[in-house]
Amino acid sequence: MYVVTPYPNVLYAFDLTTAGYPLKWKYRPENNPSAVGTACCDAINRGAFYADGKIVYNLLDGHTVAVDAATGRELWKTQVADLGQGETTPMAPFVAKHRVFVGPSGGEFGIHGWLKALDLETGRVLWTAYNEGPDSDVLAKPGVFRPFYDKGADLGASSWPADVWRRAGVPVWGWLSYDPELDLLYYGTGNASPYNPEQRSGDNKWASSVLARRPEDGALVWAYQFTPHENWDFDANAEMILADLDLAGRKRQVLVHFDKNGFAYTIDRRTGEVLVAAPFTPLNWATRVDLQTGRPVVDSTKLTGASRGNIHDICPSLEGGKSPASPASYSPRTGLFYTATNNLCMDYQASRSTHIAGTPYIGANTPYHAGPGGYMGAFIAWDAVRGRKVWEIREPYPVWSGSVVTAGGVVFYGTLDGWFKAADAATGRPLWKFKVGSGVVGAPITYRGPNGKQYVAVYAGIGGDWFLLSGDVRSDDPADIRPPADFMPDIARHTSQGGMVWIFALP
Repeated sequence: MYVVTPYPNVLYAFDLTTAGYPLKWKYRPENNPSAVGTACCDAINRGAFYADGKIVYNLLDGHTVAVDAATGRELWKTQVADLGQGETTPMAPFVAKHRVFVGPSGGEFGIHGWLKALDLETGRVLWTAYNEGPDSDVLAKPGVFRPFYDKGADLGASSWPADVWRRAGVPVWGWLSYDPELDLLYYGTGNASPYNPEQRSGDNKWASSVLARRPEDGALVWAYQFTPHENWDFDANAEMILADLDLAGRKRQVLVHFDKNGFAYTIDRRTGEVLVAAPFTPLNWATRVDLQTGRPVVDSTKLTGASRGNIHDICPSLEGGKSPASPASYSPRTGLFYTATNNLCMDYQASRSTHIAGTPYIGANTPYHAGPGGYMGAFIAWDAVRGRKVWEIREPYPVWSGSVVTAGGVVFYGTLDGWFKAADAATGRPLWKFKVGSGVVGAPITYRGPNGKQYVAVYAGIGGDWFLLSGDVRSDDPADIRPPADFMPDIARHTSQGGMVWIFALP
């Protein structure tokens, strides 16, 4: 088992064949400490990828490394991002067709967002595709790029004011998927910069979008924008789950995406056509998604901007109806998708912001409060064919963990107040829970061990936004006296900072 820590991004290999799972080797990379001060939302790491005898992962300071999976020896190390521009690299890389795909964080710093492909064997950069800008930068080629809803050339530049796209954010810090039959790589993009939308008129393509590219050369095949002229920091970096579903009596190759904006989308992954779009959590910034145009029908009273003053009670908050950092899961046996959700709303007061490379480029004050019903999160099962919630387990705090569902009909998730839980995948009936000590913001996994038994593992340790908002949860720092966020003042009573892998055996 391989485990990557937050900064300084140490990689551990544990021997699962021996009692106590002793450490086999440890790789400690050189990692620029100034990255900690540049990272937007805590010094986190979203994991590693195993391919061809290598463990490949990103360091916070803008490097991608490959390590020999058997020995821990560094094989190559490539600089992919520029700290000086505000780019950091906490995302988990993805490997397909002998290429390593990586992208940057930095939507809060006004970076020029991109995706890069590296050679798996050498680490050499093979191509770079930008997410905004003219077609030559975006790798949108005539006759190849065919979006379902949009027409015209240079959409990634013409939908922004002149040259604003050069500092527009649009990062890639979430998850990627690959369909080998269609030979398409799918990923979501993040928010537009700055948070004051009046400084960037237009749709701002391709911020808050899903892009489908050819992995060989990066050519863009189609793109769809979930939240045009993104007013609320609704990143679309969440995972794109690939499934084959029956819709209206026809088998469709789809991707299912739970967006920060509160809508769940079922999209034809060949073409980018939206087949189903429905709210999965309380929202009020839009009333629906028009399936003819693909555009949300926006409530104009919830639009933001410096000239509009403080806009109250926007749902969901910019933490999202679901965090992109909380991967959902899918069971072909039940036909359901399982995801953590948030029930938070916000006030939003935008202000004018000036871009200085490598410094925050935000311009908004956005206090949160609990959404309708007073609870702040839930874990749900979702029917992506009908666009409806099947069952729900409400939680007192936002739910920020990923989930995993087994063929035996059990789904696992964790909570911010330090519980690891199991529920019946068909009904949502709670089956089991265990106190892991620290809030769970990672994704559980299941695997078959060397002894043939099935195990479930989870990395517990509150971090990211919730470490920043939870107040004093550090026992090792007497100077850490931060007050908690006022919308959840008691979270530190239930969790402290941690960092432990828990492994459970299934009976």
